[in-house]
Parts: sequence; structure tokens; C-alpha cells
Amino acid sequence: MADVDSERWLVIDGRRWRRTDPSLPDDLVAALKSHLGRGRSAVGAAKRRGDDEAVAAARERVGLAKHGLGERGPYWWDEPEGDRLARARDALQRLDALEGD
Repeated sequence: MADVDSERWLVIDGRRWRRTDPSLPDDLVAALKSHLGRGRSAVGAAKRRGDDEAVAAARERVGLAKHGLGERGPYWWDEPEGDRLARARDALQRLDALEGD
């Protein structure tokens, strides 16, 4: 069971963080993580400016990226692989569309 847990969870200072779905293609993970990093950066910048609306928008982007990666939402290990891939691709498409806004 420890092997399964270590595949699903990363433990840092006693806190469990859900790992990225290992079945996702590397290029898809890289694109989602790029959005995730930019979203996190935007959260910090918006907080420093005191722009609550921008903070909310940036957090939405972070959440969307994390859902796509399988780190939020339904547990990826409980879903069929095809559904997980579709969710990740949908999240990336939605994130890419937000970039145009």
C-alpha cells in the first residue's frame, strides 16, 4: 500500500499533496504546469497591487490548471484514463483561451 500511496501523494512536512496524474502525456503536463506557474505568479502580482479581481481571476487559472493535472477534483486513480486525458485537454484548451482575453 505504501507504493500506491507514494504514487498518489507527495508528503511535505506531514501534509499530503496530490501528485500529478502519471498517465498524462509529458507535453500536456508541461503546458498545464506552464499555465500553473504563470497563474501562481499572477496571484502574487495581483496581491501586491491589491487588485482583488485580478487575484480571483489568477486563482481561477491556478485551479483550472490543477484540475487538468489531476491535482484537484476527482481522484485521478478512480477515473478511467480516457476521462482523465479528456479533462486535462479541456483544461488546457480553456487556459489557452483565457490567454487571449
